[in-house]
Amino acid sequence: MYVVPFPVPPLTTSRPKQTQPIRAMRVVVQRVTLANVEVQGCKVSEIGPRLLVLVSLHDSDFDSDAVYICRKVLNMRLFPNETSGRGWDQNVMPRNYEVLLGKKLNLLPFFGGNKPDFHVVMPPEKAKPFYPYVVDIFKISYNLDAIKVSTANFQFRHF
Repeated sequence: MYVVPFPVPPLTTSRPKQTQPIRAMRVVVQRVTLANVEVQGCKVSEIGPRLLVLVSLHDSDFDSDAVYICRKVLNMRLFPNETSGRGWDQNVMPRNYEVLLGKKLNLLPFFGGNKPDFHVVMPPEKAKPFYPYVVDIFKISYNLDAIKVSTANFQFRHF
């Protein structure tokens, strides 16, 4: 006879519901033909056909999260390779494309019901020094001149 050296939990037919809230920063990456940022009617930043990256910071983000997101975004294969003819084969770096970074605070809502809850978003006193750090990581990892930055919170106009 075999004796179990530790207590075995009773078998249940239903598993407990586990909800996993968002625990890291999110980015939305979009290929664009033209993107610009206007603040009170004045054009602040503009890029041609490149990448628009909207960054939303989570309250629990660390430096390592910024490095991870930067590496992922810069290595995403989103562009065709003209020499081989393969689509979705190259990232922004071999093509020397620009990247426009912007803050977008409402990418991290948690829906407990029908109303979004933004308590997981990094508070402004932590986000003000952290967002420039994220930008610096992008600039150091890629090309100082290829990273364009918007300090304004993005809002879209649909035409």
